[in-house]
Amino acid sequence: MRHDHLPTDASPVSVSQKGLIRLAGPARGIALDVLRVNSLQAGAYVSHFKGRGMEFDESRPYQPGDDPRNIDWRVTARSSEAYTKLFREERERPVLVMVDLRSNMHFATRGSFKSVSASRAAALLSWSAHHRGDRLGGIIFGDTMHRELKPRLGRQAALRYVHQLASHPDWANKVQVPDSDVSAPLSSAMSALRRVARPGSLVIVISDFLGFDRSAQAYLSGVARHSEVLVVNVSDPLERELPPPGHYRLVSAEREMSIDTYSRAARVDYHDAWAQRQEALEAYCQRYRIHQMPMSTDDDPVECLQQALGRRSH
Repeated sequence: MRHDHLPTDASPVSVSQKGLIRLAGPARGIALDVLRVNSLQAGAYVSHFKGRGMEFDESRPYQPGDDPRNIDWRVTARSSEAYTKLFREERERPVLVMVDLRSNMHFATRGSFKSVSASRAAALLSWSAHHRGDRLGGIIFGDTMHRELKPRLGRQAALRYVHQLASHPDWANKVQVPDSDVSAPLSSAMSALRRVARPGSLVIVISDFLGFDRSAQAYLSGVARHSEVLVVNVSDPLERELPPPGHYRLVSAEREMSIDTYSRAARVDYHDAWAQRQEALEAYCQRYRIHQMPMSTDDDPVECLQQALGRRSH
């Protein structure tokens, strides 16, 4: 799939700071207010982010175009004309974007690596937060290290984020971590997220959630108690469904393997195991009122986020 917002030579296996900066334009069309998620099991539903709070500032005489719902009836009752309430928006809402760059994310059979799709989505959300006037921070983590970025305001915060994302050391980490070891970096990053997320924040976690064990779940549910949380679940088509019957060869930088998909029972078991993992994640998200949206490696991140979060009028 060609993504018009990306250069024609954009890599499917890595990102560049220039390419992530280029996403600032398309990010203007992504809203961070309304979430329209196509749930994997429960069908479509609509949910509203809590958004920024509003503080009462003062009252002034009613003017044409004012929202009638904001009429200050107490002041109006003492006056000969209508008065309307003015509110001071609680600006600079903290937005924390957490993105997964573990070795299991450097994989795809279609489109771009999960890590690339996740990074482009993270950049889009970061620029969208900047365009809204929110404070932007986050956590970028992999197998070897995680970087914490405290929320800051302005274009420099978004530029700092995409720079740290494109230059993260785990882009160069080619060592495949055994499945038994993938949970530790995720749990450690979730622990850091629990520590840095302030009440009232919007927290977005972009990952394939491999190794999302009880420890990581406990940290994220702690965040969800006082913040709005959206998880973006990135997957590759091969992870969801084995290809048609045949012999296939998979190659990475470090190893090569072949798979045989002739067995119908094996294909059914594979699909069922995937479905069970997704059902478990969805049940967890519903339990703690966490928003969830899927993203595939062959999806256009701009279209995917606009469909889930809504299109923002310029």
